[in-house]
Amino acid sequence: MSQTILLTLEGLTCGHCVKRVKEALEQRDDVEQAEVSLDEARITGPASSAALITTVEQAGYHASIKQGVTSPKPNPLTETEIQPEALTAESLQLPADSATESYQLLIDGMSCASCVSRVENALKQVDGVQQARVNLAERSALVMGTSSLATALVQAVEKAGYDAEIIEDETVRREKQQYTARRAMQRFSWQSALALTLGLPLMIWGMFGDNMMLTNSNRHGWLGIGVVTLLVMIIAGGHFYRSAWRSLRNGAATMDTLVALGTAAAWFYSITVNIWPTAFPAEARHLYYEASAMIIGLINLGHALEQRARQRSSQALERLLDLTPPTARVVTEQGEKNLPVSDIQLGMTLRLTTGDRVPVDGDITHGEAWLDEAMLTGEPLPQQKSAGDRLHAGTLLQDGSVLFTASAIGKNTTLSRIIQMVRQAQSSKPAIGQLADRISAVFVPTVIAIALLSAAIWYVIGPQPQLVYTLVIATTVLIIACPCALGLATPMSIISGVGRAAEFGVLVRDADALQRASTLDTLVFDKTGTLTEGRPRVTAVIAFNQAEVDQAILWAAALEQYSNHPLAQAIVEHAAPRNLPAAERFRTLGGLGVSALVGGTEIILGNPALMQQHQIDTRAAEHSIRQQAEAGATPVLLAAGGQLIALIAIRDPIRPESRAALKKLRKSGYRLIMLTGDNPITANAIAREAGLDDVIAGVLPAGKAQAIMQLQQQGHQVAMIGDGINDAPALAQADVGMAMGTGSDVAIETAAITLMRHDLSSISDALAIAKATLRNMKQNLLGAFIYNSLGIPIAAGVLYPLTGTLLNPVVAGAAMALSSITVVSNANRLLRYHPPG
Repeated sequence: MSQTILLTLEGLTCGHCVKRVKEALEQRDDVEQAEVSLDEARITGPASSAALITTVEQAGYHASIKQGVTSPKPNPLTETEIQPEALTAESLQLPADSATESYQLLIDGMSCASCVSRVENALKQVDGVQQARVNLAERSALVMGTSSLATALVQAVEKAGYDAEIIEDETVRREKQQYTARRAMQRFSWQSALALTLGLPLMIWGMFGDNMMLTNSNRHGWLGIGVVTLLVMIIAGGHFYRSAWRSLRNGAATMDTLVALGTAAAWFYSITVNIWPTAFPAEARHLYYEASAMIIGLINLGHALEQRARQRSSQALERLLDLTPPTARVVTEQGEKNLPVSDIQLGMTLRLTTGDRVPVDGDITHGEAWLDEAMLTGEPLPQQKSAGDRLHAGTLLQDGSVLFTASAIGKNTTLSRIIQMVRQAQSSKPAIGQLADRISAVFVPTVIAIALLSAAIWYVIGPQPQLVYTLVIATTVLIIACPCALGLATPMSIISGVGRAAEFGVLVRDADALQRASTLDTLVFDKTGTLTEGRPRVTAVIAFNQAEVDQAILWAAALEQYSNHPLAQAIVEHAAPRNLPAAERFRTLGGLGVSALVGGTEIILGNPALMQQHQIDTRAAEHSIRQQAEAGATPVLLAAGGQLIALIAIRDPIRPESRAALKKLRKSGYRLIMLTGDNPITANAIAREAGLDDVIAGVLPAGKAQAIMQLQQQGHQVAMIGDGINDAPALAQADVGMAMGTGSDVAIETAAITLMRHDLSSISDALAIAKATLRNMKQNLLGAFIYNSLGIPIAAGVLYPLTGTLLNPVVAGAAMALSSITVVSNANRLLRYHPPG
């Protein structure tokens, strides 16, 4: 006996989480069917609840029993004929809000990818944490988990050797990050200037003066320089040594460890030679004070330039934050007054005039205006708004004056949700970035091991003076290695790419979606509201059996006057402004149509299959049905008293830009498919008009995900583009789900990418930016790998047999600083990227 078990799920944040849990459950032999949403799963089969919970947890999420119902397994419906979409839609209940909370932390003290791994591991070990993402580029962390975790998260980060602070307000976060960034850039700048002021003259003197060799005549002078160098190392490079010590106490090693070991080794060797010169052969009395000062100066200079470049990468998000005005004009019975936006409450009436920015989301009650929504949707042309239309926070009123009622405030406005989505995406990591993190986790210990091994080899088999060569080799290897470039390669590209996408009205849910979007070969489009305008209109009414057209329209509208289905609304609009008769004993007939009594007469409205079920002769309409279907219209039949009365042709016009946008996508090499519930004749007519390659027609909403799965089983990488509730399963099943921003909340929540501009050309923008971002990411990673793969062996002296020289530690320090600057600068090129066309 099968049973149905309902589980409450935690930790699912997107459609691909849903897909992973669904696949994990359906792989069990004792599960017959699994329906999964963001916060619950309904499983049918003989499996026990404990076994199901274990399966969900093995997939990386949390589950608990919500309700167990034992019932006979229902017989599957046998579908003998694929039917067009029904005229009425069942009301679907939206999933409840998840109990999962998000926490945003600012982290201080991170210097490389090794730090990222340590902080992430520390956060994930806190009870109740479901997901933790640490962003080196922004020195921040985004944590998903249960409530009341704030204190525990901060303590976990501090225990790992770093400082942390919980940030609840986006504006506060921005101010703190900007303040911290300015202070850091100023600090790195003066520390660099101080170290280079000492190091440069010493290096020049070494090159053209006494070659940095200690003699009896200059011993005391060099001793004084050694003390000054130590003071400069403490003042200008103290942060390297403090960070290295904290890491050592926590059993870890970071980039700062390499810098601290390299510069300290050079100074200790030099001061030892300075104090006890007789303990060293004359040829080994070389001093390296300038190396310690120059390395600290150059790396600090690199940090300052990197900090400046990193600030540019967040400009796209900062511009979104600037869209919200600080105050709003509230209309009360006592008059108008300005209030801080934080004091605005739901239901308040606000006034906007020319030049104002919309402070919160709301609905216009009086007036008319033109609004610039470019920063929100990427749409360059102003949009006309009047009573009943929705306003979005951050948009600019270019002309006019309106009164509107606040309907969403604070973090619930569209703009706030966009900012949150962008920030989450910027904190996420694609698969390629996770590989870099795994390498970075062992990078520093490996470099230290290579430095020690190289030094030992040179001490044993190197030329005289072996001690000098040993020191130079160990110092240079430690200094040239750059885990920072490796750690920044992925997050910098993601921050720039996701931010640039947002400027084009493309919202990316996570970085993995960008990577998947760059490999797509097939694009599947929902018809209604995606390829078409989503506003069907009656294009023809053909009467039969001596019936009157007006009477037919009245009866049809009477049946559909309470329905929200687009086809039903088209019939009602066509009947306006006539007074509609009342409909009694209304019924929805198996998704095929509807019936009711109107004036005592039984009226049936639906597709040909419904007429056949009721044994109504439709032969007179067969030619018209085919003719209208071939013209791209949906034929709806009306019967009264058991007799065919009329055929109503309803057509949803193709969106004006669809053909050009699809042509552009086809030229880019994508296979274009339309997925629709329409009958094949109608669907093919629309596909020909739009310029699509293939059509999958007659698919009921429940079968759309199955259609996507079949394409994937054929080896295709598939994107689904839709906007309705019934598209949500297909959006989740696809490799990349794209939802139109004007679509349903469920579709947007399920999709990996949201297109805020309801324009199919934004699809090519999204795909182009995804490819550019992945290409940039690969460039950064390849550059970082090549730099370290070549730099470390050269520093270890592999070229010495050919050149007879070793790499100077100062040159190694400059190369290390330059590698990080190169990665950040390359990522910032994405901020200027323009999709082709």
